[in-house]
Amino acid sequence: MKIAILGAGAMGCLYGGTLAEAGHEVVLIDVWKEHVETLNTSGLQIEEPDRIRRIENIHAVTRPSETGVAELVIVFVKATLTEQAAREALCLIGEETMVLTLQNGLGNVEKLNSVVGASHVIAGTTGHGSTLLGPGRIRHAGTGETVIGEQGGVRSERIAALASTFNRAGIVTKISENVMGLIWTKLIVNVGINALTAVTGMRNGQLVDYPETESLMRAAIDEACAVAHAKGIHFEVADPFEHTRNIAKKTAENRSSMLQDVLAKRRTEISVINGAIVKAGENLGVAVPVNAVLTKLITVREKTYNLSDGAV
Repeated sequence: MKIAILGAGAMGCLYGGTLAEAGHEVVLIDVWKEHVETLNTSGLQIEEPDRIRRIENIHAVTRPSETGVAELVIVFVKATLTEQAAREALCLIGEETMVLTLQNGLGNVEKLNSVVGASHVIAGTTGHGSTLLGPGRIRHAGTGETVIGEQGGVRSERIAALASTFNRAGIVTKISENVMGLIWTKLIVNVGINALTAVTGMRNGQLVDYPETESLMRAAIDEACAVAHAKGIHFEVADPFEHTRNIAKKTAENRSSMLQDVLAKRRTEISVINGAIVKAGENLGVAVPVNAVLTKLITVREKTYNLSDGAV
């Protein structure tokens, strides 16, 4: 299968490298030229807890126009860039191309629908944890399930084939018939982990080692659940807090994507994670004070990236 990975960060490289190892034709697409050059000249290095994987049968480009139509496009760009990236990637979309989003946050499916057409778009979530160490190098810091689903909830032939392709490659994948519940279940995990790690500088697993951060995690999740219930969302798990807590433990050594962004002084996805809860809470009349504070803290952090360490 010809697979294009839109956004070759930590997660894009993890999935792209794993699928390339399984024999698929994988093209990684990213604007970071040094990263792309390293991938093409030296291949991809994935650090596992017990070994180092080296993938050389992989190609990378800086523009979608440098490659042809793909059978599968997996979207890993930041949620704030989804619409722009999708427009630039229209040249990858053929009549039968599947476009799978495994991104964080709310609104990605809708943005992709508006650009490439809903018939192409498949929703999904990933429980893996990965950290970008440098050009051509990532660390696989936690293993979890991948869950995918058609927007209409049907178990189509293509969704079954895609799940089978992933499973054969070693990416444990299940099919969901509740796509909005799937997206919100992943959102709850991001709500409970990402902003807290970015504010504290902690790795995922440390959040549950301290009663203070664990109580904040629970409070943020409880607020998000109240918003979801007001919207009529049905989760894919029985206890969202315990689900998030378990993922934090499974990815204990991982730095969340938001913490990685803050450390690198990049724009975060706070607006589509905790910020999305705040916006929905305001619209529904649901109080979400913890998520509001977390959103403001990360927003201020972004605004002060360029201040010197000693500035007040």
